[in-house]
Order: sequence, then structure tokens, then C-alpha cells
Amino acid sequence: MDVLKLLPVFILIFSSFCIPLPMVYAEDVTETFEGGMDLQITYPESVMIGRIFSVAIHLENNGWENKQDISFAISNPDFAFKSLGDEIITIEELTTSSSFGTTLDYEVSKNTNEGTHFLNISYSQVLVSNNVDPMPATKTAIALPIMVIKEPVVTIQTTTPESIFSNTEFQFEVNVISEDIDISDLTVQIIVPQDIEFRGDTSYNVSSLQKGIPFNIKAEMITPTTISTEHTIPVKVVVSYTDDLGDEKSDSSSVPLLLRPKTFLEITNDGGIWVGDFFIAPYVSIGTIVGIPAGTIFSLLLRRAVERRKKNKKS
Repeated sequence: MDVLKLLPVFILIFSSFCIPLPMVYAEDVTETFEGGMDLQITYPESVMIGRIFSVAIHLENNGWENKQDISFAISNPDFAFKSLGDEIITIEELTTSSSFGTTLDYEVSKNTNEGTHFLNISYSQVLVSNNVDPMPATKTAIALPIMVIKEPVVTIQTTTPESIFSNTEFQFEVNVISEDIDISDLTVQIIVPQDIEFRGDTSYNVSSLQKGIPFNIKAEMITPTTISTEHTIPVKVVVSYTDDLGDEKSDSSSVPLLLRPKTFLEITNDGGIWVGDFFIAPYVSIGTIVGIPAGTIFSLLLRRAVERRKKNKKS
């Protein structure tokens, strides 16, 4: 194989990685009642056990007639949510072009099962015809479906080369993301086998981490000088933190790294090239690569052939 002819092809090889960020959504219910009364209710799509959440109510009289005896009655059929305030709201009168807004707070009961639970809202109003004569009450029932999640999720994402040969430096990247809550006192530890040289810190700390914002770590490692056979070694990432309830949590991820012997032609992660025992730095120009003395390449090929012959004689 003509090694030099392949060098320009290898130099053009590159890769990229993209990590999606999570998003959290709220739901909106909008209703328009008789006489131009507009209602908007905003509530969370999902909540977690033991946490507090809010339901926002906004009512606006966009009609030309007044409304009176307005009421909201909120109920929770399976007691999944504990009300932290009054669940019955009454408004004596709402004149034209006026509005009303309030927020209701709930706590998710600790014995609640995961899955969808409902808050039921019974709404009632009386339209005052011509702002003089009260009409029969208008009543509406609204159900708010809310998904209950047992525990908040903290993910550990790692990026490593597919395989690593002997005596080479490579990057080990870690992203820690809290999907659902803000966390504090975050500690990330990277535990490597003894035969792997680690450059930099093996423990990282941050006082707080916002929901959905990744905490990124880029570490450098060096493989052993000699690798005789292909094998896998584990690198462990241990994460500990304090959640929004003040409870200490921990999680871990074991990442397998494939180590293998170095072949005659190798490309390093930073773009350098190994030809036998001869290393071409990544910043060397194409002209310099092509100008490598033929004697150097010949001696490398000759040494490789001699080593193969010795091995064949021994066998």
C-alpha cells in the first residue's frame, strides 16, 4: 500500500457532535363565555412528587355588559394535589373592560402515583342584561390534566473516540444536565484505571446548575505506552448534588473505552499522523509531508518487515 497517496485523504477527515437541550412546557386553556367574558388558565404540563406548582387564572370582561356572582370551585378527585390556599374563588362583580387575575398553589402529595391526574374547575357567572337584569347563571366544567413524574432527571452524557491506540492523548468530554429542576453543590468525579494517565483535575465542583443548562467538562487522557491486545477498560463518572428539596442525590455512569495496539498508519484526534514510529505533527503542511525523506519511510518499512520475519521464525 502506498501510504503517501492516502495522507491527503486522512487529513480531510473530521467529525462534529451536537447535544440537544431539553425544554419544559406549560399548557394554556382559553374559553370565551356568554357576553364576551374571556378566561385563560395556565398550568404545568408535568410536575414532580413533593414539589409545589402554580395554576394561574386570568379573567377579562371584553363584553359591553357587566358580569356578577362569578365563582371558581377547584377540586382534586384523587387527592394527588394538596391545595395551599382557598379552592373557592368568588367575584361579586366584573364590569365591562375590567379584569381579574390570581394564582393558586398546590403541592404534589408524596404518595401520589406517577401518571396523569386532574384538577377540575367549575366556573359560573351571571350576565347582567343591559347592565340591569341578571340572566340565569352560565356554568362550565374544565378539566386540567397534569402528568406526575416521580423523580427529577439528571443526565450524564459522555463523548469519547470509538477506539484508542497505545501511547496517545485523547479527549474525554462530560456534560451533566439537570432536566427538570435547578440543583446545587454539584460534584463530578472522573475515575480512571491506574494505567491511564489523567491530565488535569479528576473532580469538578459548581455551586449551582440551572435546569436545562449543561455543565461541560473536557479532560485529557493518555493511554499506556504498550497495548498488546485489544480490550475494553471502564471510566466511571460519579455525580452528586443537592436537589430543590434539600435532599442529597447521586448518580453514576460507566463508560467503556476500547484500547487497541497501534497499527502502522494512525491518525490522532488532533489531526497528527503516525507512520510507524515516525510522527507528523498536525500543523505540518502538505508540502512538508510529501517531502519526508524517502529513506525514513524505507527504514520504517524495512524494520516492520524484519520484525514480522522474526515473529514467523519463532512460531
